[in-house]
Amino acid sequence: MIAKYGAKSLNQQRPVTLTRKVHTLVDQLKRCSTHKQLESICIHGQNQDMLRANVMPTSYTFSSVVKACSLVSMCGEAVHVHVRKLGFDSHLHVQTSLIDFYSNLGRIVESRKMFDEMSERDVFSWTTMVSGYARVGDLSSARRMFEMMPEKNTATWNTLIDGYARTGDIEAVEVLFKQMPVKDIISWTTMINCYSQNKQFMAALSVFDEMKRNNVNPDQVTMATVISACAHLGGLDLGKEVHFYLMQNGFDLDVYIGSALIDMYAKCGSIDKSLLMFFKLKEKNLFCWNSIIEGLAAHGYGKQALAMFKKIEKVKIRPNGVTFISVLSACTHAGLVEEGRKIFQCMSLDYCISPEVEHYGCIVDLLSRAGEIKEAFDLIKSMEFEPNSVIWGSLLSGCKLHRNLEIARMAVDQLTVLEPYNSGYYILLINMNAEVNRWGEVAKIRTIMKELGIEKMCPGSSWIEMEGKIHQFAASDTSRLGCNEIYSFLTELDGQMKLAGCIPEYASML
Repeated sequence: MIAKYGAKSLNQQRPVTLTRKVHTLVDQLKRCSTHKQLESICIHGQNQDMLRANVMPTSYTFSSVVKACSLVSMCGEAVHVHVRKLGFDSHLHVQTSLIDFYSNLGRIVESRKMFDEMSERDVFSWTTMVSGYARVGDLSSARRMFEMMPEKNTATWNTLIDGYARTGDIEAVEVLFKQMPVKDIISWTTMINCYSQNKQFMAALSVFDEMKRNNVNPDQVTMATVISACAHLGGLDLGKEVHFYLMQNGFDLDVYIGSALIDMYAKCGSIDKSLLMFFKLKEKNLFCWNSIIEGLAAHGYGKQALAMFKKIEKVKIRPNGVTFISVLSACTHAGLVEEGRKIFQCMSLDYCISPEVEHYGCIVDLLSRAGEIKEAFDLIKSMEFEPNSVIWGSLLSGCKLHRNLEIARMAVDQLTVLEPYNSGYYILLINMNAEVNRWGEVAKIRTIMKELGIEKMCPGSSWIEMEGKIHQFAASDTSRLGCNEIYSFLTELDGQMKLAGCIPEYASML
């Protein structure tokens, strides 16, 4: 709409004002980032209106148009032809924009060619080239380019750090972060996000504390990442502290921070506060709805999660694939088999969303837990893509619950191909045979494990929050301070449970 009326008005402008009008429209459309509008201004506004009016575009015009083309991955080559034709191919800003355009398309060879042809380069040109290499995952070339730079600014450092963070190379990120002469909010947020993406949530919170000590004020993006770290740790007190910090420092409760808080309170066990945050939000986007549905599902409120799902349609928000994962998960937790079947079907029929491996995982888990082992097995066989270990694992767990040894063996055969050294599947099959006194099968499976060199995996871990600190524990761990007192107390609890008539299932402990 803007492009349509803008182009019409351009024809009525005097030549002296036309160039400025095109600049303004391009900038507006870049912010709008609507593909059809951008295409219109790139082709119609640039090539026809200005050239027809015999008004010469400036280097800024081309720079802006190429940036707009980068957003929609089109038109750029046509604009590049005009750049050469009108003699702007040696202008610094135009060349830098073209480097960025080609790297956005993954055409890093053309980007480098453009860079090498530049008669002069500034720090932005160098940084754009570093960013291009990082974008396509060529960190070696990005690092060499970085080392060659005559001068570097904070944006350059941030670009390289972000590149390594995307590949999960925490060590390289830490080294660069420490070497940075000046750190801005993007540097700190990238570091926090890097730790969070790699599940080092305590480290992420430590960086956040250090950021505050260095008097760097976080923004909405930083805070959403920090709240997410608290959610994954299950640290309710930590989450409350962060929430208090938000209110104390006047942060707006927008949809991003709002959805992060909804998710955090739900994952930390406080579904009431999660619901309170949800209903307090004036504006809710799909992330907010997905977060509350997932939270209700995790807490076993399946029917309430389904009710929330039905409300989405009333507020005219279209659900996505993540929404259906949460809803199907809610059906699984609440044992709502028939509802789960209907939702799985309506995904593709009513919303044109093709089920992915995660959706199949949810429905297989639901059917397996409900004892519909044969139906779950047939559904797996009907999948258009290869089922992963999560799907076969869900089926195996259902077989264990409902003692279906026949299908369990078939599931284990698949799992040993997908994860040949995962002892958990063998142990589960051993337990199933032990429960029905098939000791010969137990011995046979143990022999196979020994021949393949498969050993029981490291024990899982759990953690608790005390006085704002997270304490992690693992089975048979003797390294913690006060472990003797802990084990003594566990022995006492074990004795009390036996006196109360609790009998352990030794078959599941083999």
